[in-house]
Amino acid sequence: MRAVGRRLQATSLVDALVGELRERMLDGRLAGGTVLTETEVAGEYEVARPTAKAAIERLVSEGLLRRGTHKSARVPVFDAADVADLYFSRTLLERQVMRELAQQRLVPPAALEAQAEIRTLGEPGGSSTAIVEPDVRFHRSLVDALGSPRLSRVHSSIMAEMRLCMAQVQAYELLRITEIADEHQAVLDAIADGAPDRADEALAFHLTRARHQLLAKLT
Repeated sequence: MRAVGRRLQATSLVDALVGELRERMLDGRLAGGTVLTETEVAGEYEVARPTAKAAIERLVSEGLLRRGTHKSARVPVFDAADVADLYFSRTLLERQVMRELAQQRLVPPAALEAQAEIRTLGEPGGSSTAIVEPDVRFHRSLVDALGSPRLSRVHSSIMAEMRLCMAQVQAYELLRITEIADEHQAVLDAIADGAPDRADEALAFHLTRARHQLLAKLT
């Protein structure tokens, strides 16, 4: 039992470290191209190197860090090809999800909660980068509402990398939070009205506009 206790404690420490590093990447404190070594992370956070290694490997598996063969992990720098492919795969998946939700008139409460949080962030004084997490929750809650673990797993994998991409969009202040909220509302209204075509089109417009804005900035 004591061994199990130690393992759970170590896991909790890794989780905390992953959360801190993830937050620093999303708010820009760890910029694209930044190298993270086990030694540096262990020293900065006063944790054992195995703990630092486990946290880094977790972030690599989530797509938030990249590591070449025999190289240190680094925060990815998304080029135009990365952005285009991320938005292509995500849009392809989410458009069909919106159609399915609209056919069932299924508006998940979690999506409404995330939308309300985004509206609040759009008020004067709101943080542009703080929208990333509720925005991710909004889209993930829509996918999760269909109750398919495999579909959710695929979407989650894409969204791990999208978090950084979305943070870039907001850091550049390319999209106003009020515009994002309005586009989300168009999706929710179409789902509630049982209008699959309109839900599909609203989602496609929402993601295509973000993609075009970021690609224009990168090229």
